[in-house]
Amino acid sequence: MAKGIVFSAKNKADLEDVELPPLGATEIRGRTLATLVSPGTEFAWLSGDSFPLRPGYAAVFEAEEIGAGVVGISLGERLFCMGPHRSEQQIDQKYVLHVPDTLQSTTAVLARLAGVSMTTLMTTRARPGDVVVITGAGPVGLLAAQLFRLAGYDVSVVDPDPVRRGQVSSVGVEHVYASMPFDDRRLAGNAALVVDCSGHEGAVLDGCRMARPHGEVVLVGVPWRRLTEIHAYDVLHAVFNNFVHLRSGWEWEVPILSRNFKWEELLEGYNNQAQSVFSGFTKILKWMADGRIVTSDLVRTVSPDDPGVVYGDLKARKFDEPFVVFAWH
Repeated sequence: MAKGIVFSAKNKADLEDVELPPLGATEIRGRTLATLVSPGTEFAWLSGDSFPLRPGYAAVFEAEEIGAGVVGISLGERLFCMGPHRSEQQIDQKYVLHVPDTLQSTTAVLARLAGVSMTTLMTTRARPGDVVVITGAGPVGLLAAQLFRLAGYDVSVVDPDPVRRGQVSSVGVEHVYASMPFDDRRLAGNAALVVDCSGHEGAVLDGCRMARPHGEVVLVGVPWRRLTEIHAYDVLHAVFNNFVHLRSGWEWEVPILSRNFKWEELLEGYNNQAQSVFSGFTKILKWMADGRIVTSDLVRTVSPDDPGVVYGDLKARKFDEPFVVFAWH
């Protein structure tokens, strides 16, 4: 019998017993080593009205049982998946990736959060060397800044929180601001891309005013709730007069898995099938293993034995680290 985290009522997180189904022919099952907390998504669920919910965003587990049809995976290997907060994982082999030997499990799960902005990197019209402004330096924004910097963009980050700004500076990003730098002639009106990772309408409006003509403003942060009294007119005015391309940055814009090229699909407009959510994860895991994405001293590892305490401490902002990971064994 496995153990899993359940949101049983508003602001209430517990451990429950979970019985896994029989192992399918192409499935892998094994003990969980680490799972990642996604604060924005999980707190939105925890404060919602629909229960019970069984959260989870990403997991690294060790293969202990392998279905008869599984190919290319051996017992004892560490695997990454988009699995729940549970002591055991069971998933089809097409939705797992090998974790590099040199990469810690509690670091590898962060690939899931980096993948959120990886979709924007795959789809943007901005090119390396262009000015990119990241608004919001939480877990997603911190990783987005590193991805775009790694890809050769001129990256600036805006966040009012001094702790977050310090964390961004610690990973090597030089241009960090407490508010949108409208007085900086190098940036104002020159941003080819503004990536909003805050979900804050004020940041989106600032981004529309910062973008260059025909620049993009991409909404990566989820607008979970209204935070200001800004009117739609203000955003529309900035978009219209600055020729801004304002669009969603939802990570599922690309398919979960890559697909083989087919002429008929090209003719029907499917022109980005080589890129996928999992091809992004593959790159991110390699970059992490190579030390090109920095996360040292930025991960808080916690026990899943009393999840209610963990979520309470996280909500009270008792953790300085931006990333929180459950260590299951």
